[in-house]
Amino acid sequence: QVQLVESGGGLVQPGGSLRLSCAASGRVFIIYFMGWYRQAPGKERELVATINSSGNTNIADAVKGRFTISRDSAKDTMYLQMTSLEPEDTAVYYCAAFGYEGNDYWGQGTQVTVSS
Repeated sequence: QVQLVESGGGLVQPGGSLRLSCAASGRVFIIYFMGWYRQAPGKERELVATINSSGNTNIADAVKGRFTISRDSAKDTMYLQMTSLEPEDTAVYYCAAFGYEGNDYWGQGTQVTVSS
């Protein structure tokens, strides 16, 4: 099992920045890639960004150039640096980890609200 805990969400004005963190614990050695997803009210959950065990990243077009995904392997922590935030970025952001054994693991989510 892998446990994931997100932090760093909150209320920010348009144009502002936030950094989300996702701390992994448990059998972290089974993780081969991790990602951030988000779900806005009334919408389906969507991919934001992923990073694999080699550090290769994939960023959704909607946030490309504004969001950066990274990880600190020594701390078993993944980050999502969000800049130039827009009201359309308002959502619950989820951290996910995908294991070699075929399972996926999810955090509880953290709310990001972009509003003036």
